[in-house]
Amino acid sequence: MPVTIKDVARLAGVSQSSVCRALAHPDQVRPETRERVERAARDLDYHPNRAARSLITGRTGTIGVILPDLGNPFFPDVVKSIQTRARRAEHAVLFSDTDEDPTVEAPVIAAMARQVDGLLLCSPRAADEELRALAGRKPMVVLNRRITPFPSVTADNADGMRQAAAHLHALGHRRVAYVAGPRASWSNRDRLRGLRAATATRDMTLIEIGNVTPTVDGGAAAADLVAASPATAVLAYNDLIALGLRQRFQARGIDVPGRISIVGFDDILVAALVDLTTVAIAREQIGRVGVELLLAEMSNKADKPRKTTETQLRVRASTGPPPLV
Repeated sequence: MPVTIKDVARLAGVSQSSVCRALAHPDQVRPETRERVERAARDLDYHPNRAARSLITGRTGTIGVILPDLGNPFFPDVVKSIQTRARRAEHAVLFSDTDEDPTVEAPVIAAMARQVDGLLLCSPRAADEELRALAGRKPMVVLNRRITPFPSVTADNADGMRQAAAHLHALGHRRVAYVAGPRASWSNRDRLRGLRAATATRDMTLIEIGNVTPTVDGGAAAADLVAASPATAVLAYNDLIALGLRQRFQARGIDVPGRISIVGFDDILVAALVDLTTVAIAREQIGRVGVELLLAEMSNKADKPRKTTETQLRVRASTGPPPLV
């Protein structure tokens, strides 16, 4: 026979209502009562019925995650860390993929907000005002973007680009191209700002190309423009674009890195397999910290912190000295 809340109350020596409060709102009972209830629940291996608890607390025990493209290899590590951290907090996770379409993000967020206790917005593409209009419906945390008034977790894009520019400069490159990602991407704008600053301080000429879709096809589409420019190296918004560039260069017989060097961003699994120089992002950390900020938001924590994770250049075979003139 399954253990009930009545059994927990009997063992703890308290009322059933005290058990409900101790498990659903532990801050509303005395510490000694909470400890007795929690000890009794552990001893009896009692797990509250999620549906029943939802009726009592008004909470679902679920967090929602909005992603622009689950097929992008950047996101599985983020998703896995979100699930792992949420599970430790006894929360289920509900996902939705917006297919890189900023026009559907706000309706999806509004719909999901009715089903969850809080939301993680991963690299959202919608305009700032659209997202701000949704503030207050449910606690929200933004990953890979900064927007007031939401707590956020972002990678140190500027330092990542600084490392990449310093690496290319040390190899002898003075003319570099940047293939930009989606115009609506905050990370793209942040990386471009960082790269502009990094090249300016090193007397390097930056040639800006794009915007393109953050895919292999997007990179391939930009490759001929890069090849026609005076650039001896190219930095890509992400690894998928970098892979597309390399694929097209190979098809045209353009040697990498002999004729042109390539640097990606993200360090997805395939980057190491093809020896792509890239800037690594702590994806697991971004997901874990995002959940922790959201749990704090769901507990009505007042502050709205902005967390930044480190980036690290991974030097591989796709970069080398520029060709001799």
